Parts: sequence; C-alpha cells; structure tokens
Amino acid sequence: MYRFLLTPRWWGINVFAVLAIPFCIFMGSWQLSRFDARVASQQQQEDRSADAKTAAPRPLQSLLPVDQITSGRQASARGRYDTAHQLLVPDRTLQSKHGDQQGFYVLTLLRTDDGKALPVVRGWLPGDANAKADAAKVPAPPAGEVTVTGALQASENQGTSGVQAGGGLPKGQLGMISAASLVNLVPYGVYDAWITLADPPAPLHAVPPAAAEGSGLDMKAFQNLGYTGEWFVFAGFVVFMWFRLVRREAEAAKDAALGILPEEADGATNGPSTGAANAGTGPATNAPTEGPADAPTDAAKDAAASGAAVGAKENTGDDGGGGVPAGDAGDEVPAGK
Repeated sequence: MYRFLLTPRWWGINVFAVLAIPFCIFMGSWQLSRFDARVASQQQQEDRSADAKTAAPRPLQSLLPVDQITSGRQASARGRYDTAHQLLVPDRTLQSKHGDQQGFYVLTLLRTDDGKALPVVRGWLPGDANAKADAAKVPAPPAGEVTVTGALQASENQGTSGVQAGGGLPKGQLGMISAASLVNLVPYGVYDAWITLADPPAPLHAVPPAAAEGSGLDMKAFQNLGYTGEWFVFAGFVVFMWFRLVRREAEAAKDAALGILPEEADGATNGPSTGAANAGTGPATNAPTEGPADAPTDAAKDAAASGAAVGAKENTGDDGGGGVPAGDAGDEVPAGK
C-alpha cells in the first residue's frame, strides 16, 4: 500500500523532508545557543562591573581597543582638560530612586601626553541643555595636569539609546559620543573610546557604565529566543505535512484497490452520460403528436367516407338513370326455365 513512496514524485518530497527537518533543528539550536551566550555575557558583565569597582585601574593604552572584555574596566589617563572644548550631550536619561530623569551629560576632552584626546564624561545634570540656567550649573574642569580614572566605554553609534545622529544641535552640544563625531569639532586626534568618572564633582551625578554592545539581555537576545521557537515550529510543520500527505495518498490507493472512485471521478463519468441521454430523449418526448405519420390515416378515412356516399347514391338511383332499375335488379330467371 505504501509502494507509492518509491515513485519519482515522492522521492522529491522525501528528500525535501529529510533535508528540511535537520536544517530547521540546527538553526533552532544555533539561535538557542546565541541566547544562552547572551545570558552568560550578562552574568559576566555584572561580575566584571562588580569587580571593576574594587579593582585597581589600568593604563588606558593596555585596555584598547574596547571589546566585551575590557568594556567597563577601570582605566586611568593623565593629561590636561581642554576647557575650550567642553560639550553638553543633551537628552540623556539617568535612572534614580525616583525613576528615570531627563538631563544631559557634561563631556570634556582630556589632552594626553601622546597628543590625542580622551573624551571624559565628568557627570550628568538634570534639566535642559538648551536652558541657560541649567547650563550655568556645570562646574568648570580642573586646571593643570590631572589623572582621571573611570569606567572604559566604547564609542556610541546610531543604535545607542539617547543618541541624536541627525545633527542640527546648537554650538557646544554633541549628539553622539564617538571619535567620528568629535574629529570634526577639534583640531587633534581623539581616542575611539571614552570614560565615565566614578566620583564626579558636585553637583554632577556619576553616569553608570553601559553594557558592551552585543552582550546582555537586550532586545536582540529575545529576538534570538523568538527565532529559536520559529525554527522548531518549522521542523514540526514539515513532519506534520509529510505524514498528512502520506496518509492521504495511502487512503486514495486503498480506495482505488476497492474500486471506489473519488467524487470528482464519479461526477465526470455520470455528467456527460446523463446529459447525452437527456439530449436523446428530449426531442422524442417533446415531439408533436400530429405529423406526417397521421396524414395517411386521415386520407384513408376521407376516402372511406366518400366511397360510402357513392355507394349510397347508386343504391337509391339518384344518379339520374345512370343506375340499374330497381325492377330489373330484382328480376330473377325462373327456376323452371
């Protein structure tokens, strides 16, 4: 009954199922491993953040370039603040006990001994960067040579929360903390990294370090989890459809062996025969009752009636003597003669 599985058409279906099911399972497992890696990186990031608060700071050069391992580590750099290029980063949110508060970062470039500058986020202030009263609260950076220590961060990009990559900001403001944005504002090179101070001067508030890109339980991590479910559902759907097609084909083969035709075949067989029969009987049934076959019968009746009338005339002698006299007709030869 299942010999149809060896036909060319079913060979194609079988090969597709055999290849599709392992592929879907592999892709689902890979997406699940990506989600597990995000969970593990989240835990590692939390552990590194906790260790970074107590660990001794390391020189900036030893932690570059910034990656998932060095992000959040305590880095130290020595130089002089460029007070002529202090910038405000507007529309930045800081989480506090009272919820999310809107404000702005205070960023000052530190000119290091090698000539390049390191962006330093000295802290966060509540308010509007465009308001003169709020901007006036920003404390001036210390003069002279200083050593700064803070959590190392990678340059921001367009996908970073709070970034304004469209431009159009007033002078003295910066939408995205990155070397690509700063290189057009200052006449010297800038490190492709920045640090946030752990102990900023009052009234500034410390900006906590953000998790490295591609790590932690962000939206992409939950997308990996959703893709995992989709691939496993696809694998189950392929199995379900294969069994359904096999069952339908087997039932059709069994019905054919028993001589049971599908409804479509019965309709195609009975339809034309019934129509032909109706087409043949219709005209005969609806043919008129009077026709050429009845004409000879009526003529015979008329001829019989005419013959009867002529016979009656001859018997009564109404034809003006053309007939035989009654007397003569009645004379008989005597038997004796």
